[in-house]
Amino acid sequence: MLSDPSFYLVAIPAVLCFGLAKGGLGGLAMLSVPLMALEIPPQQAAGILLPILCLMDVVAVWRYWGQWSLANLRVLVPAAMVGILAGAWLFPSLSEAQVRILIGAITAGFALLELLRRRPPRPRTPHPRWGRWWGAVSGFTSFGIHAGGPPLSLYLLPQRLAPVQYVGTTAAFFLCVNYAKLAPYWMLGQLETPLLTAALVLAPFAPLGVLGGAWIVQRLPAERYYNWMFILLLLTGLRLLQQGIQQALA
Repeated sequence: MLSDPSFYLVAIPAVLCFGLAKGGLGGLAMLSVPLMALEIPPQQAAGILLPILCLMDVVAVWRYWGQWSLANLRVLVPAAMVGILAGAWLFPSLSEAQVRILIGAITAGFALLELLRRRPPRPRTPHPRWGRWWGAVSGFTSFGIHAGGPPLSLYLLPQRLAPVQYVGTTAAFFLCVNYAKLAPYWMLGQLETPLLTAALVLAPFAPLGVLGGAWIVQRLPAERYYNWMFILLLLTGLRLLQQGIQQALA
């Protein structure tokens, strides 16, 4: 794998896409695992990406230090831990296609409704019950396919937080989620030495993507940022649907 040039042709763009997502351009993350899956099995791609995501999370939290919503994190993070435990228990026997179709349909439908509004909606007050639900779903889908972003966005985007606060909250949330996934990934054999070596080789590209995404976010007006986020969310949902249907048919 490490001696194959074609691996780097997909792996480096995959890492940069995840870095840009961590920096604030969330929907790009969904390109990473599919890109790497062109050359290696998806389970290996997920194993390689997890240590890199942990590094990206540290850079993203450092970049947005203190610019998060503690009220949201107090609700979301404990719920995500429950979702991770459920994922570790259920994912070995659960159809990945079913998860992709469900999350893709919900995500695409929500984003389309928001984009079709004739005027910008008023910010919605966060409700702890929905926060616990979407936090758990995000932890669950993040464990299996690194797709925790769409469920989290469904809860955070309607609040219309300032872009830097939205990104800071997302960064702090996934710092907790991804480090919590390390132990079960190790126990399931997804962090073997060859995969860790590949992650180490690709790690230098991680901060470049994060800082690039942060640079873009700080230069976009809030309304334009949210318009782009909803478009990326719609494309992410459609991509998940496509992947799920293809896997189900195969």
